[in-house]
Amino acid sequence: MAYNELLEQRIASKLQDQKILFEQKRMFGGVCFMIQEKMCLGVSKDYLMLRTLDERYTQLLDEPHVEPMIFGKKTLHGFLFLTEEAYKKDKDLHRWITLGLEFAEKGVVKSKKTSKKNQVSPKKLHNK
Repeated sequence: MAYNELLEQRIASKLQDQKILFEQKRMFGGVCFMIQEKMCLGVSKDYLMLRTLDERYTQLLDEPHVEPMIFGKKTLHGFLFLTEEAYKKDKDLHRWITLGLEFAEKGVVKSKKTSKKNQVSPKKLHNK
């Protein structure tokens, strides 16, 4: 599935200019930018994907050209899709990147659930 590689390059360039360490990973049919091991920015098709702090999420949804990120049938709280109109200008893209960096710095990522199949009961740990 194709995605906006020019947007990917713009984001990478802005992060490099700010001396931000990041890793790019292929996800969501596009690319995600991992900063401090947190997915906070990305590109999917022509959308800019942004992960934001919970306290900003609802406010940002009210802005033009901002949509909730829906993956399959599930709305991913804290994740937004922005259409090209929202990031076309450099100053606008800079603003969204700054919000993604804010999540990387202050955001809390919920830990992955451990499957019951791989869990060891406390009784088994003590009965060796």
